[in-house]
Amino acid sequence: MLKRTLATVAALALGSSAALAHVSLQLKEAPVGSTYRAIFQVPHGCEGRPTNVVRVQIPEDVIAVKPQPKAGWTLEKIRGAYAKSYDYYGTPTSEGVKEIVWSGGNLGDDEYDEFVLRVYLTKDLKAGETLHFPVVQECPDGVAERWIEIPAAGQSEDDLELPAPGVELLEAIGGQ
Repeated sequence: MLKRTLATVAALALGSSAALAHVSLQLKEAPVGSTYRAIFQVPHGCEGRPTNVVRVQIPEDVIAVKPQPKAGWTLEKIRGAYAKSYDYYGTPTSEGVKEIVWSGGNLGDDEYDEFVLRVYLTKDLKAGETLHFPVVQECPDGVAERWIEIPAAGQSEDDLELPAPGVELLEAIGGQ
């Protein structure tokens, strides 16, 4: 009986850590039409290897992206055209950062780190929906963890093996 209970506890602990081992956003909610500080929590490397590169894809309707540099990592901002022009505090904005890449670092498989960027969530986003930021961790020898799955209608992140981190969108502050 004791042996079976310990095995069950161990299985639950392993299952729980696996379920919590994905890249996530620290701040889980943000209003549309506002600035959002996206803090990506990376809980480990890849399959026993360190993470050397972290890539974050910027979703449509997210503009004015400003990443926070990290000591020991090289920062790259990949720019491109938006699908349409946005009004950013009275300035028409039709292009900007579409992907952020931190590279050259060394996040061990037994270590944790955070990667931060500031964005503007346009009013074109819909309150009540979840906005996902696909993230890829690259490690030596071509090993990668691809946190890019976005739930389909009727699914939740819990239904996915490698869910993209998401933030729940709230109504604009002050009814803007």
